[in-house]
Amino acid sequence: QVQLVESGGGLVQPGGSLRLSCVASGSIFGMHAMGWYRQAPGKQRELVATITSGGSTNYADFVKGRFTISADNAKNTAYLQMDSLKPEDTAVYYCDATIGTAVPGLRRRYWGQGTQVTVSS
Repeated sequence: QVQLVESGGGLVQPGGSLRLSCVASGSIFGMHAMGWYRQAPGKQRELVATITSGGSTNYADFVKGRFTISADNAKNTAYLQMDSLKPEDTAVYYCDATIGTAVPGLRRRYWGQGTQVTVSS
């Protein structure tokens, strides 16, 4: 089994910054990709950013230039640096990871429990 644990959320004023972390642990047979998603009240979960084990990144248009995703493959950890935060960034942020299993070629996707980010003055 694999567990993902997010941390770093909290309350921040508009224009401020936060850094989220996501640590994966357990039976990990290679990390394929990690990502961050968010879900605001009454809205569907949406992609924020993803990063592959090779370092390729993808961002939602609404965070380009403000958020930066990175990863430490040796530590099975992903980060999301969030700058210039806006009230509309308020949401629960979830980490996901696509991880190899003991079966060659088989990957599974896991989700963390989420961390609340609130942007308000």
